[in-house]
Amino acid sequence: MTDCIRFILNGKDVALRDVDPTATLLDFLRLDRRLTGTKEGCAEGDCGACTVLVGRLRDGGLRYETVNACIRFMGSLHATHVVTVEHLAAHDGTLHPVQQAMVDCHGSQCGFCTPGFVMSLYGLWLSNENPSRAEIEKALQGNLCRCTGYEPIVKAAELVSRTRPSALFDPLERDRTAISAKLWELKTGETIVIEKAGRRLIVPGTVAALADVLAAEPSATVVAGATDVGLWVTKQMRDLDPVVFINHLDELQAIETGPDGITLGAGVTYEHASARLRAEIPAIGRLIDRIGGQQVRNVGTIGGNIANGSPIGDMPPALIALGATITLRSASGKRVRPLEDYFIAYGKQDRRPGEFVESIFVPRPRDDQHFAVYKVSKRRDEDISALCGAFLLTRDEDKVSDIRIAFGGMAATPKRATAVEAALRGKPWTEATITAARPAFDDDYTPLTDWRASAEYRQLAAKNLLTRFFLEASGTPQELKRFAEEEA
Repeated sequence: MTDCIRFILNGKDVALRDVDPTATLLDFLRLDRRLTGTKEGCAEGDCGACTVLVGRLRDGGLRYETVNACIRFMGSLHATHVVTVEHLAAHDGTLHPVQQAMVDCHGSQCGFCTPGFVMSLYGLWLSNENPSRAEIEKALQGNLCRCTGYEPIVKAAELVSRTRPSALFDPLERDRTAISAKLWELKTGETIVIEKAGRRLIVPGTVAALADVLAAEPSATVVAGATDVGLWVTKQMRDLDPVVFINHLDELQAIETGPDGITLGAGVTYEHASARLRAEIPAIGRLIDRIGGQQVRNVGTIGGNIANGSPIGDMPPALIALGATITLRSASGKRVRPLEDYFIAYGKQDRRPGEFVESIFVPRPRDDQHFAVYKVSKRRDEDISALCGAFLLTRDEDKVSDIRIAFGGMAATPKRATAVEAALRGKPWTEATITAARPAFDDDYTPLTDWRASAEYRQLAAKNLLTRFFLEASGTPQELKRFAEEEA
């Protein structure tokens, strides 16, 4: 056991023993280290002005990802390399190619958001040598420009993809071997415990240590990506104690593909899972592209989305429709539960004291099944759902032998539409059957009115999504492909 968090900031080693459990990386950079290129805009992970890169060891290599510093807690930084915009230019002041492209393409107007855009483009530059227009736009989903300067920024991304100087110029490519070696030295597997002003920060060294910690501290707040918990601090000003960080635990980040489906460790991020899920279950892959921005997908975890139990979480409806199960673990053992039974009521889940979500098993749709998931939101990118619906259909020739329908945003928890399912099961797969089943939504759901949508809108949209699913599932393979392309 140790009492020190160690990481690398740009080119310097950092060791901290005096850390509040909810201290953010943004405040540390600006207030403690005076690295003011990283800006505070929204303080909730939406605008991207605070974007930095965080490098960590994964799958045997060093991977850099864009993150929102405003909701990244210091306790999650052990054995990482934090890179800010100040680190890009050469020592003589020569701009990095990404920065120069922004200048050449007039990509900066008021300038406030510019450092965040530069860091997002830098992350793309490091990972993709020839990005398409769609890939550039995806990389910039999490960055907002109030001056509406997106087109010059996209042009800068296109320009810099053709400008790749010697790796000796780029600080991350030049120092990659040395940085990797330092990070391996920091991954000791020790549990870190830091106390400040009576509050504690805990970084378990292993999953077994995590189970022991939660057995002793069943009321602790477990933090993986902090895309939800971060707002408890920055917006609700909540004091959390103790806080247990798990984003570094490799044991929770495994992805295993079996004959019947995919098992995801609870610490697997959306971005890490994206390629595998896209290959195995394309509809979920397309859904992930609309969850937050790139910075959120880089750190947000599917297990965390489930564990927090939000009624408007995007993944649970899709996973419930597929019949997913979760493994809950504690110091006394494990138990497996159907995901739909995990959600009990608003803010209440079937998680006993000391338990945590260890993994999620996602069944793969069979060849004779049709699966789709639809997200309805005010903006296409980086927006919370007004509602999200998922459908899994099994047909016996022209009859519905089975169907599973689940929605988020329609009730206090993600919930199956059992009355609608009963109205469809065993019936002919026809438009008349669909029309007759639509009123059953009124038996399944009593949605609320809020600023995202009215109750009437949600109810009508849910019914219309059933009709859309019917039209898609009844189409030819060519039509189904066109629907998928339009959704993407």
